[in-house]
Amino acid sequence: MPSVLFILMLLAALCSLGRAMSRDEKLKLRNQVVEMFDHAYQNYMDHAYPADELMPLTCRGRVRGLEPSRGDVDDALGKFSLTLIDTLDTLVLLNKTVEFEAAVRRVLSDVRLDNDIVVSVFETNIRVLGGLLGGHSMAVMLKEEGQHMRWYQDELLHMAKDLGLRLLPAFNTSSGLPYPRVNLKYGVRGPETRTGTETDTCTACAGTIILEFAALSRFTGDPVFEAHARRALDFLWEKRQRNSNLVGTTINIHSGEWVRRDSGVGAGIDSYYEYLLKAYVLLGDDQFLQRFNIHYASIMKYISQPPLLLDVHIHKPLLPARTWMDSLLAFFPGLQVLKGDIRPAIETHEMLYQVTKKHNFLPEAFTTDFRVHWAQHPLRPEFAESTYFLFKATGDPYYLEAGRTIMDNLNRFARVPCGFAAMKDVRTGSHEDRMDSFFLAEMFKYLFLLFADPEDLRFDVEDYIFTTEAHLLPLSLSTTPHVSSAPQNQTIPQVEQELDDSNFDWTCPNTRLLFPDPAFPRNLREPIRSAVDKSCPRPAPHREPGMGAPPLRAQDFMANNPEHLELLRRMGVSLIHLKDGRVQLVQHATQAVSPIAAEDGVRFMQEMMELSSQQQKEQLPPRAIQIVSHPFFGRIVLTAGPAQFGTDLYKSSTGVRGFVTVAEPYTGCSEITNGEYVQGHIALLQRGQCMFAEKARHIQKAGAIGGIVVDDNEGSSSDTAPLFQMAGDGRNTDDITLPLLFLFHKEGNILLEALKEYRQVEVLLSDKARDRGADVHEPKEDCQTRATSPSEAATASASEAATATASEATTASGEGGDAGPAAGEDVKPAEADAPKANTGEDVERRVDGDAAGQSVDQMLTDWRDDLEAFRQMEKDEL
Repeated sequence: MPSVLFILMLLAALCSLGRAMSRDEKLKLRNQVVEMFDHAYQNYMDHAYPADELMPLTCRGRVRGLEPSRGDVDDALGKFSLTLIDTLDTLVLLNKTVEFEAAVRRVLSDVRLDNDIVVSVFETNIRVLGGLLGGHSMAVMLKEEGQHMRWYQDELLHMAKDLGLRLLPAFNTSSGLPYPRVNLKYGVRGPETRTGTETDTCTACAGTIILEFAALSRFTGDPVFEAHARRALDFLWEKRQRNSNLVGTTINIHSGEWVRRDSGVGAGIDSYYEYLLKAYVLLGDDQFLQRFNIHYASIMKYISQPPLLLDVHIHKPLLPARTWMDSLLAFFPGLQVLKGDIRPAIETHEMLYQVTKKHNFLPEAFTTDFRVHWAQHPLRPEFAESTYFLFKATGDPYYLEAGRTIMDNLNRFARVPCGFAAMKDVRTGSHEDRMDSFFLAEMFKYLFLLFADPEDLRFDVEDYIFTTEAHLLPLSLSTTPHVSSAPQNQTIPQVEQELDDSNFDWTCPNTRLLFPDPAFPRNLREPIRSAVDKSCPRPAPHREPGMGAPPLRAQDFMANNPEHLELLRRMGVSLIHLKDGRVQLVQHATQAVSPIAAEDGVRFMQEMMELSSQQQKEQLPPRAIQIVSHPFFGRIVLTAGPAQFGTDLYKSSTGVRGFVTVAEPYTGCSEITNGEYVQGHIALLQRGQCMFAEKARHIQKAGAIGGIVVDDNEGSSSDTAPLFQMAGDGRNTDDITLPLLFLFHKEGNILLEALKEYRQVEVLLSDKARDRGADVHEPKEDCQTRATSPSEAATASASEAATATASEATTASGEGGDAGPAAGEDVKPAEADAPKANTGEDVERRVDGDAAGQSVDQMLTDWRDDLEAFRQMEKDEL
C-alpha cells in the first residue's frame, strides 16, 4: 500500500440556499460604498494632499524623504500626488463628476512629473500612467456628453505622454526588459540618477506594461511606447521554460537568466498573465491569446490543485516550491472568469472566502491549512475584484453577501477617524499607518459595481477593460491604427495543438450561455465549506440503502482497502493524488449515488476534520538526527519528523545513540529477518506498505533501540515540504517504547550514502543537535534513554552545535495562526502510513569540506544550494 498523507480540504454542506438580494438592500449597500469612499477620499484631501498617500493613524500625508524609509514599498511614491491621480476614474464611476472635474484641475495645476526622485517603473506605470489614461478616458466621455469637462483639451493625455517619455529610458537594455527603477528627471544612466545598477526585475514588473503603453501609443499616435512594451513581452515569452511553459519570478534584465525559478500566479508573476489575456481583449492581437492559453494550460496542470494554487519550480514543475500562498493570487479567479473557466474560479474564490472569514481579511500569506504565514493586510482589493467578476458571470447572490462581508470587515476593523488603516496583524487587529492609493483606485470600484444596476452607471463598463490597477481603458482602442513591433520569427510550440481549449481559442465566452443554471456555483461551493462556520447542524446518521453496512467512519478508514475506496466513491468522496505524493480528499455531493449517501460523505469529511483537530493538539516539534561517528563528528544534523508514539526525545537529556543498520525487509512490514544485526542498533526503514506503528513494533521485537523511516517519495526534502509527524494506527501504542523518526528522501539519502562509504555510521537521535564535544567524539554504549509513553505537545526550541568549527543547527518554528483546525489541514486516519505536517520547521545543515567522502560532499553541496534558494524565496517581499 502506498503511504498517504491526507490533506482535508473539502467538507460540510450549506445550511441554507442563497437568496436573492432585494433592490433596496443593494441600494443601501451601494450607498454605503459611496459613504466609505467619501470617508477615505475626503480625509486624503483634507489631511494629506498634495502628498502621495494618507497616513490615517496620524492624519497626515506621507512625503517621501520626510518619513522613515519603508524600503522598496516607497518606490511607488514620486511626489506626484499619487492617490489623487490613482483615484480620478473612480470618481466618475461613483457618479462624482463635480469632484472629478475639480480633481483634474488640481492635477493639472499642482502635479509635477520632473522630480529628481527614483521611482518604480512598474508602480508608476500602473498607478500614475494608468491613472492619467483612465482619467483622460473619463474626461473625453464626459466632454462628449456635453455637460461636464467641456473645457478639456487632452491635458491629462499630454501629462501621460510626458510621463511615458520619462519611463522610456528604463527600457534601454539589451534584452528590452526595463530596469526596475528610473529617475523621473535624469533617467537611468549617470551618477545623478542614483539607479541603473540593478540587474534583476520581477516577471510582473517587466510584463505589466503593455496595456498602458499600448493605450498611450494609440491615444497619441506615437508607436514607440507600444513597441517597447511588446519587446519586453516577447523576451519574457522566449525565456519561458520550454518543457513546463512556465516563467520564473525574477529574471536578469541583461542575460535573461532566471534568478528565482519558482513559479505561481501570485506575487512577482500575477499581472504578467493578466496582461497577456487583457492585451488580446484590448488590442485584438491573436498572439497574446495564444501565449496566454499555453501558459494557462501549464498553470492548470502544475500549479492548480483546486482549490489551492501552489508555487512550483519551473524546471521541476512537479516539485512544490512552497507550502503557502500569498494574497495577490486572489485576482486569479477573476481572470479565470475572463478566460471562461468558471469552475476552478468558483472553487478558489470559495477557499479565499473561507480564509477571509477565518481572519477577517486575507493575510499577506497563508498556509494550505489557512493559517497565517505573513500577518499583514494592506487593504488589498484582489478578493473584491474576483468577487465582482464571479457575480457578473453567475448572477449568484452569494457573491453579493461576500461583498457585504468585505465591507463589514473594513468598517469594523480597518476604519479609523482619518480614513482606513492597513492591518499590521490580522490576528490581533493592530493597524499600520498607511492607506495605499490602490485602496481608492480599486476597492471601491469593484464594490460599487458589485451592488450597482446598469441604470446606476453613467456609462457601460462593458465598453472598457480594467487594468491591473482597475483603471478604465476603452475597447475602441483596438480599432486604432498602430505600428507593430519588429517581426518575430516565432512559432507557437506544438503544445498549443494539445490544448483542449477549442471553444475559447479566439473569443471570450459568454458565461450566461456556458452556465445558465444558477445552482451551478452553489453546487461547486458546497464541498469546499471549511470548519469556519460551526452553525450547520449535523445530520443524523443514515444508512445508504443497498450498501449492506453502516456508513464508513473516518477512524476506520484504510487507504489500501478496496471496499473502503468503493464506499468513498458511493458517498461522492474521491482521492486525488497530489504532485508531491500526498493525497487530497474531495467530496462532491452531486457525485454521490443518492442524497443519503451524500450526507454520509459530508459526515465522513466532518469526522476527518475532528480527527485532525484532536491530533493537532498533540503537535510536536521537529527532532534531530546527528551523525556523530568518524569523519562527521556531529557536523551533519538532519531534520527529522517525530512520531506521536514511542520515546519522547524532548524529555530525554541524552537522546538515543547507536549504529545504523538497514532492516530486512526494508519496509519493516513483516518480521525482521536480520534481527541479529538490528539488535542493539538503530534500524533504517522505508516508508510505505504498512503503518508506522507496525514498523516500530517489528524492529522493537527484533531488539532495535530506535528507528528511522525514510520517505519513499523520491526527491522529497524538508527544504520544500512541511515536516511530517507520524501518527499511530488508531490503537493503543503504549507498547512501543523506542523512538521512531522520519526523514524525507533527500535527507535519508545522505544517511544511506554515509552507510555505503563508511559501513559503520553512528547517529544520535535527540530533540536538538548536541555540542561537538567529548560526548560526541567518544562512543558510549549506555547513553540511550527510553520513555514508556508519548508526551504532550512541546514548543519547538532553538539550539545550536556550539563550537566555532561546528555547524549551526537551528530549529525555527514557522509563523502560525490559531490552534483550531481548518480546511486544508493534514489529517491522519487510522490506516494512513502518513506523518502529520507541522507548521513548517526546518533545520539548517552544514558540513566541513573535508569531513565526509566525495559523494556525500557532492550531495551536501547540492542540498545547501537548494536550501539557500528556498530560504531566499521565503525572505523576498511581496
